[in-house]
Amino acid sequence: MTTPYQGERETALLAVTTASHLLTGIQNDLKRSIQKEDKTPVTVADFGSQAVICRIIHEAFPEDPIVAEENSKELSKPEHAEILSQVTHYVSALTPRVSPTKVCQWIDLGSGPVSRRYWTLDPIDGTKGFLRGDQYAIALALIEDGTVRVGALACPNITFDTHGGERGQGGLFVAVRGHGATQLDIARGSGNEIRVSNVNSPREALLTESLEPAHSDQQLNLEIARKLGIRRPPLRMDSQAKYAILARGEASIYIRIPSPKTPDYREKIWDHAAGSILVEEAGGRVTDALGRELDFRSGRRLEKNYGIIVTNGRLHEKVVNALGSFLP
Repeated sequence: MTTPYQGERETALLAVTTASHLLTGIQNDLKRSIQKEDKTPVTVADFGSQAVICRIIHEAFPEDPIVAEENSKELSKPEHAEILSQVTHYVSALTPRVSPTKVCQWIDLGSGPVSRRYWTLDPIDGTKGFLRGDQYAIALALIEDGTVRVGALACPNITFDTHGGERGQGGLFVAVRGHGATQLDIARGSGNEIRVSNVNSPREALLTESLEPAHSDQQLNLEIARKLGIRRPPLRMDSQAKYAILARGEASIYIRIPSPKTPDYREKIWDHAAGSILVEEAGGRVTDALGRELDFRSGRRLEKNYGIIVTNGRLHEKVVNALGSFLP
């Protein structure tokens, strides 16, 4: 029996799996990075991942725009010719005889508009984590009429077994609206349905937050944790891997409020689309800090939302209410 968005689900899994293989091959060889205007490191891996994913999505759904994090503007500059050559080298291992021009064209497929139906992509969510050999994610989602319909995350460094057992590292996570969330072993392809935790008391909850202090107000998170009576220290990690561990029940709360240094910051859509549907289909809830649903209609950022609150659902109102006492 064919399920809704089956083709999109299979294509999304193919895309993030292919990119995961590419990134695993690059990680040990990576030696250089470009600094974008916002000082975020962009590596050979970011560009290579975006190129292969955009190619796969475009070939399967040529009418669908893709809204992605990167473009080839910096990569195409003469001073970065060596890096473009490296990107082409790695991509050609998957697509033989590809040219640098074609690689840039694939990357720039990610410069599409936000429309009624579009894909959004972060080729490496958590680039600094990737550079350190820590957690990162490849995040891809399909959005229709402002609602995330399909989401896929590849987390090559996450432990598949929640208890650190024999199945080792590497997890794929996929969700289709109305059809649940699944974790797949990135190496073997076997998988299982995942669900959020059944924790009812904040005192028993594990809070996860961004590792980088610039990405969230960690002091505010600490004050909220105290107000809620959370006893355990927060689990800090890069990327939407935080959504993945919450969706499978390891953590119960994820809070992301803009740093006091950047109070007007609004989240980028590709940083939350795939993770949000994963948690929601696993039984959890995702809103902004004021309890409003995330609005994916407003462009490349969540302009109508402030911050992000993710929980197992049972704790959501308690977290939102606790946070409310700290907001202006």
